Amino acid sequence: EYAPGLELLYDEPMSRHTTFRVGGPAALMARPASEEAAVAAVRAARSLGIEPLFVGNGSNLLVDDGGLDAFVIVTTPGMARCEREGEVIVGGCGTLLATLANEAARASLTGLEFAHGIPGSLGGAVMMNAGAYDGEMAQVVEWVRVLDEQGEVRTLSGAECGFSYRHSLFSNRNCLILAAGLKLQPGEEGRIRARMAELMAKRREKQPLELPSAGSTFKRPAGHFAAALIDQCGLKGLSVGGAQVSPKHAGFVVNTGGATCRDVLELMELVKNTVLRETGVELQAEVKYIK
Repeated sequence: EYAPGLELLYDEPMSRHTTFRVGGPAALMARPASEEAAVAAVRAARSLGIEPLFVGNGSNLLVDDGGLDAFVIVTTPGMARCEREGEVIVGGCGTLLATLANEAARASLTGLEFAHGIPGSLGGAVMMNAGAYDGEMAQVVEWVRVLDEQGEVRTLSGAECGFSYRHSLFSNRNCLILAAGLKLQPGEEGRIRARMAELMAKRREKQPLELPSAGSTFKRPAGHFAAALIDQCGLKGLSVGGAQVSPKHAGFVVNTGGATCRDVLELMELVKNTVLRETGVELQAEVKYIK
């Protein structure tokens, strides 16, 4: 028997849990309805020698077509509480960034506008120090509550999270980020909403939001922009199967319909090799491939 508040799914297609809409079945998936249920599930799995795989909104994941012989714990939407404590917005790991940004606006708190259009959950955003439009999570994270590899629940300050570009202390560790507090500044609701709308319009105009993708496919190489290099090599519109370098924004690989993980990986490899050959710059994947 398992803990209450824990929905279990067998052979659940990961294509339903990633924004790329790609990926084979996960052998076992749990969707905890609370922090307590998640902690209990992780501890139970580890007592059996099973190391869980944590997934939020799946907006930065590319899952293998063969699926995952794994115990996947999905934190959205069960762990999506969101409340305000003074100038701090507190969110559970499964809370979407858009929800947090809207909550901040409602409370006339500024500093989270950059996150409004990022399609990730708070846990994933903290883990990879997600950012956009000159903003990043490192600027606002005051504390993070985490279940570490030893099964201990600990609270770390933002300064202890080791944030750097698209990276944190948690990036290469299997911790479950449970919740975080985001410290914001008093602002004016109208202005905050106007800024969010402006960034969203920018995003819509430049990015292929109408097709499934995992956002920026490659990290920004030092001194360059990945999209500009890919564009310069004439790769916009290049396709492998259902995967395509977006004709709208070269930094995005999109799923034009029925793309497989293999299509995406082959296309990424093609892009990487061409850019290296023609510009001497080596691109690194920002999207995380799991199998």
